[in-house]
Amino acid sequence: MFDIKKIKADFPIFKASKEATLHYLDSAASSQTPECVISAMDEYYRNFRSNVHRGAYALSEKASESYEGARGIVAEFIGASENEIIFTAGATASANMLAYSFEQSLDLKEGDEIVVSIMEHHAILLPLQELARRKKLNLKYINVDENYRLDYKSVESLITERTKIVGITLASNVTGAINDVSYISQIARKMGALVVVDATAAMGHIPVSVKELDCDAMFFSGHKMCGPTGIGALYINGELGEKLNPSFFGGGIVTDVDLEKAEFVSAPEKFEAGTPNISGAIGMAEAVKYLTEIGLENIKKRTEELTSYTIEKLKEIDGVKIFAEQDVEKNVGIVSFTVEGAHPHDVIEFLGRDNVAVRGGHHCALPFVKALGVPATVRASIYLYNIKEDVDALISSVKKAQEFFKK
Repeated sequence: MFDIKKIKADFPIFKASKEATLHYLDSAASSQTPECVISAMDEYYRNFRSNVHRGAYALSEKASESYEGARGIVAEFIGASENEIIFTAGATASANMLAYSFEQSLDLKEGDEIVVSIMEHHAILLPLQELARRKKLNLKYINVDENYRLDYKSVESLITERTKIVGITLASNVTGAINDVSYISQIARKMGALVVVDATAAMGHIPVSVKELDCDAMFFSGHKMCGPTGIGALYINGELGEKLNPSFFGGGIVTDVDLEKAEFVSAPEKFEAGTPNISGAIGMAEAVKYLTEIGLENIKKRTEELTSYTIEKLKEIDGVKIFAEQDVEKNVGIVSFTVEGAHPHDVIEFLGRDNVAVRGGHHCALPFVKALGVPATVRASIYLYNIKEDVDALISSVKKAQEFFKK
C-alpha cells in the first residue's frame, strides 16, 4: 500500500519547510533524501569511520563489509552480479571512465561508428563525441519523430557492421519518455556492437534489469534516486569487464608493480583506484533498500497518476506548450513545457517565489532541446513524495506568471 503521508514524513526537507510549503518538482535534477539514508551514512562516520580493504582491525573490517554489502545490494537491484558493479562519482564519471577504457581496450579503427540518440544527456554524449573525435570515428544519431519519441524506423539502417558502440538513454530527462532499449539492443547484437545505457533518469522510478535491456554497460547516479550526491554505479558485464583496462589509476587496483609496468586485479576492483566514497556507497544501498520496500511498481503507478494530472492541467492553460511523453505509462514523471511570451528562466524564477521548485534550461541535453525548436523549457519532475497539491501549486503559479509577463 502506498502511504503518501508516511513517505512524505520520511524526508526531513519537508519538515524543515515550516514558513511555506515546499512544492518540490525538481527530482530529475536531484531527488530529496530520506532519513534512513542520512542515518546510514551518519552511522558510518560516527561508528566505523575507516578505510576499506586495507586494515585488519575491527573498524576497517566493518567498513569493508558494509561497502561490499552495498555493492551486492545495488547489483541485486538491477539483476547483475556483484563483480559487475563499480562504484563511481556518478553518471558523468561512469561515462567518461567507460569511454576512456573503450579507447584503450577496443579495436577501434578510423571510419568505425558510434550510434547515439539525439536525446542523450551531455554526460554520455560528450565523452562519446570526444572518443569519436580522437579515434576518427563516425558519430551517427537516432532522431525523434513529431511526438518527440525516438524514430525507431531508422535504427536498423543506422546501426551497421561498422558500428562498434551504441549509446542510448533509458529515459529522456527532457520529455520523460522511456525508450525501447531492448529493441535497439537486438539490432546492435546482430551487428556485434556494444550497448551502453544511461539509466540515470529512470533508475528508482521504474524497474530496471540489465538482463532485460540486454546491455553491455549501464550507469546511473545515486542523487536522483533518493541517495547521496557524489556516488554512482557503473555496470559492466563480466566478460567485458575482464577485457577492459582501467582508465583511472592508483592504489588498490594492482597485484604487482615494478618500475616499468603494473599488473591489475580483476573487475570490479581494478576500476576503483584510491579511496572510494564509502559513505556514499552505503547511502546509495540504503536508498535502494528504501525504494525496494516501497516497491518500484507502486512508485511508477503513483508517478503516472500525477504526471497525467499535470499534463491535463497544463493543457487547460492557453499559451502553454507541452514537451512530454503523454502516454504516462511510458513516462518516468517528467513534464517539460514553455509559456508563451516568457523565457523559461524567468518563469522558474517567478515560480520559485511561490516555493514551487522546478528547473528551466536545456537540461544538459542541448541537441534534443534544439530539435524541439525551443531554446529551453520549464521542467516539472515528479517523484514518490509528490502530492496533488504540488501540481496545483505549479498550475496556479504558472497562471500567475503568465499574467505577469503579459504586462
